[in-house]
Amino acid sequence: MQAVTNVRARLRDYAMLMRWHRPIGALLLLWPTLWALWIAGAGRPSPLVVIVFVVGVFVMRSAGCVINDFADRKFDPHVARTRGRPIASGRVTPREAVVLFVVLCVAGFALVLLMNALTILLAFVGAFLAVSYPLTKRYTQLPQFYLGLAFGWGIPMAFAAQTGTVPAAAWVLLGANIFWSVAYDTEYAMVDRDDDVKIGVKSTAILFGRWDRALVGACHALTISFLAWDGALTGRGLLYYAGLTVAAVIAVYQQMLIRTRDCDLCFRAFMNNNYFGAAVYVGLLLDYHR
Repeated sequence: MQAVTNVRARLRDYAMLMRWHRPIGALLLLWPTLWALWIAGAGRPSPLVVIVFVVGVFVMRSAGCVINDFADRKFDPHVARTRGRPIASGRVTPREAVVLFVVLCVAGFALVLLMNALTILLAFVGAFLAVSYPLTKRYTQLPQFYLGLAFGWGIPMAFAAQTGTVPAAAWVLLGANIFWSVAYDTEYAMVDRDDDVKIGVKSTAILFGRWDRALVGACHALTISFLAWDGALTGRGLLYYAGLTVAAVIAVYQQMLIRTRDCDLCFRAFMNNNYFGAAVYVGLLLDYHR
């Protein structure tokens, strides 16, 4: 019985390391992937491609969380929000984390092998972005921009898998995702700003300083602008732009949440971006099937 209890505890720690108890990160990665799949597939993407990319989102997001915690294992114990994480608290060893990361990457690569050669080639770039992202917090004040590139790399991959090419619409959509990622991850970083300053971790929340709210708003505005540009490139209709309007209202609501820079409210604003991504997708879905 004790052995079974220990196995359950270890599996629970692995699940926490992969953030299975907090799916928000996977959802923020999933929405732009779905945007890309539906645009690339003209509203009717291949079921196989959709399955591979949806499963791949959750597998690679798990891998990203594992390697992020491995890279931050000396920082996390000094941050109130992260000191209870499995590696920071000593419940999972760094070696175990590396093994788990490799297993997840192999699983993700196995999925990609079901796609065409261009998608496989782009997957190597995506893997590099995922592995290298945690290091950017040590060397640049703009890690959120790199995160947007890493989180959005599924966009050109989705176009490649669906069409065999990566057209201009894919890169514009990637630009939208980069600015969106900066907006929501700056809100997230505002929660840890004081601790990050003490331990030397860099972020746009620190760089933006008292201009943080204005620049979060600007990034949301640029996200909407790039999405509108993409709509023009792909011939989208009123329902798509209605979805963008709802997303813009959600962004304004987030400005209300972060106006006092209260940590709990900044975190709520970050979480609220799930609705932003969903609004864009629902508008896209309705526009293609009107």
